[in-house]
Amino acid sequence: MTQPILKMTDVQKSFGPKHVLKGVNIDVQRGQSLVILGGSGSGKSVMLKNALGLMTPEQGVIEFDGVDVTRDQGKTREAMRARVGMLFQSGALFDSLTVWENVSFRLIQAERIKRGEAKERAIETLRKVRLGSDVADLYPAELSGGMQKRVGLARAIISKPDLIFFDEPTTGLDPITADAINDLIIEQVKALGAATISITHDMSSARKIADEIAMLYHGEIIWRGPSSQIDASGNDYVDQFVHGRADGPIQPSI
Repeated sequence: MTQPILKMTDVQKSFGPKHVLKGVNIDVQRGQSLVILGGSGSGKSVMLKNALGLMTPEQGVIEFDGVDVTRDQGKTREAMRARVGMLFQSGALFDSLTVWENVSFRLIQAERIKRGEAKERAIETLRKVRLGSDVADLYPAELSGGMQKRVGLARAIISKPDLIFFDEPTTGLDPITADAINDLIIEQVKALGAATISITHDMSSARKIADEIAMLYHGEIIWRGPSSQIDASGNDYVDQFVHGRADGPIQPSI
């Protein structure tokens, strides 16, 4: 095995008396697509924020490409973020910026690339997600939900990252559009050779984009294996979640 691009070891995070992450152990290799399943309140978003450095764990180690970035908020962490892309669940596009300005936001703000060159690169990247140059000067509000997801994907890949996080990439989309987004994710990730960590409740998406699937439950990874084995995990929690049954060890959060 080569060195993981991201490795989290015994990562713990609490908010007052609430212990959200209880010792997360996870890693992902270059070129590998890892999907993490988990119900509401399982700690998925908190795990993601700790990995990105938006939160700092009380215990554990987070390594990016072999470098400990657990508590660093300086140049080491910035160097990591320069190599990471993110597709947010809501798209998180800036309403006041045009599509091309959204896509090239990092190029302009962090890399100080001139606007003319940034726009060219944005249009080129938009083509990779099946959007024409005619949408470049539109605003997010003028786009459909599926188009907004494509713009978000273009923004995530424009800097050719080594690691991409996908937070519920198909939420709110109809099945056909969701499948098209899944195809684009697979296509662009393979083209980049990037590692990906995806959080999703969508089992169709998980089965399609994942090399491996892991399940986070009550702040711990309780199962991990190839996506082809998800239906034969031998884990009652995984089995209940995958098949969407109310009866089982996981109690509905209602």
